[in-house]
Amino acid sequence: MTVASEIAAFVTGQSYADLPPKTIEYAEMLISSTIASASLGSTIESSRIIRALELARGGKPEATVWFGAAEKLPVAAAARVNAVMSDAAASDDSDLRNIVHAGTTACATSLAVAEKTGSSGQDVLAAIVLGYEVAGRINGAMIGGLQKKGFHGCIVAGFAGAVAAGHLMKLSQPQMAQAIALIATSMGGLHAAANTSVAREYHAGLAAMLGVNAAQVAGMGFLAEENILENERGFFEVYGNQPDVAEVTRDFGKRWSILTDMGIKLVPGGHPNHATAEAAANAARAGNVSPDEVETITISRPGFKALTGPQYPTDLIGIAHSPAYFAAAGVADRDFSWAHAFEDKINNPVIRGLLGKVRVGDPPTENLERFKSGAIVAIRTKDGRSYSSTVYAPKGAAILGIDWADVEAKYRALAPLAKLSGKNLEASMKVIRNFREVKNVSELISLLR
Repeated sequence: MTVASEIAAFVTGQSYADLPPKTIEYAEMLISSTIASASLGSTIESSRIIRALELARGGKPEATVWFGAAEKLPVAAAARVNAVMSDAAASDDSDLRNIVHAGTTACATSLAVAEKTGSSGQDVLAAIVLGYEVAGRINGAMIGGLQKKGFHGCIVAGFAGAVAAGHLMKLSQPQMAQAIALIATSMGGLHAAANTSVAREYHAGLAAMLGVNAAQVAGMGFLAEENILENERGFFEVYGNQPDVAEVTRDFGKRWSILTDMGIKLVPGGHPNHATAEAAANAARAGNVSPDEVETITISRPGFKALTGPQYPTDLIGIAHSPAYFAAAGVADRDFSWAHAFEDKINNPVIRGLLGKVRVGDPPTENLERFKSGAIVAIRTKDGRSYSSTVYAPKGAAILGIDWADVEAKYRALAPLAKLSGKNLEASMKVIRNFREVKNVSELISLLR
């Protein structure tokens, strides 16, 4: 049996009733996070361009583009636009092992497909959990290879879209195997472009759109090379680094990526930097350090040897990938929040005055297994005092437990940016919180305007 076939056998054998309750709750949280992130993303030019492109193309009205006039487009096009909006804000979820945004793809795809199929909330939640699981397992085989070889995580996120779509389309086991094989040979995306430009969200749109396409054509009988994952010059060999292929299908149903590796962003920007901001704020509070007392701010993270991204960012793209900004803002404000995504904070003179004081220390050598996008930050003052803090995983990491209060605070902070009315904001949040009780996904979609 091929790897794609083994995965398909597991996925098509699962239903909502088979899934652990916590996976369902976290899938509901992912929907909330994705829509909140898309609200901010809807204000960004890149998402407006993709929306305008797909609206100009038009097509059969099958699924809703969130917010505004709530226009309807073909499923794949709607999934693309909504995924771009979510990813554009750099505020969506991540697999904390190597920052793959599978939740955006799974949610945007599932909600779009569900509109066409008339699926229930339980159907959608199962699709999200299963899509996230497959992406997580394939991602585990890619760690140590994918980004080092220059590829972006969207290449893995596409599997979440294909599997989620296939689940809602009720693909058979052979059809699901073909959808998996097709998405494996569909995706592209270069890591360097995603770190420095809006190519990142362009990739997210492709992952959602091509995931839907793969499931659709597989359901129509399209046949690909089913062993493309494990084949010579296939997916694992090209993108991975001597991966443990057997690990991809080992112990299905005994561990769930959405519970072990997923993180929901509770602040904006690249997930690897969130723990940096937390640790910086912790250290500043512990020492009651004021910005004018700071001599240096030193960041230590596994594998982190030099500052990445711009040291003096000027916009959302820049701050999202700037460890220096997260460290400086954390020290200056003793906090890091959604406000730090906007111009007032980006150009704040106190924060900017600390950017040049950020350094990189030696990577940690102990407790490496505990670091999931974690960081150590040390502050040294001009009079020789030192304070440090270690954060192994950022707030919002599934392994720490995620609180609905934090997820809903994110929704309330960002949803108004999409011009949702106060009534629809509160109503949609209530529907999401109880999404397992929804009879038809339209109950939520009708409120996203």
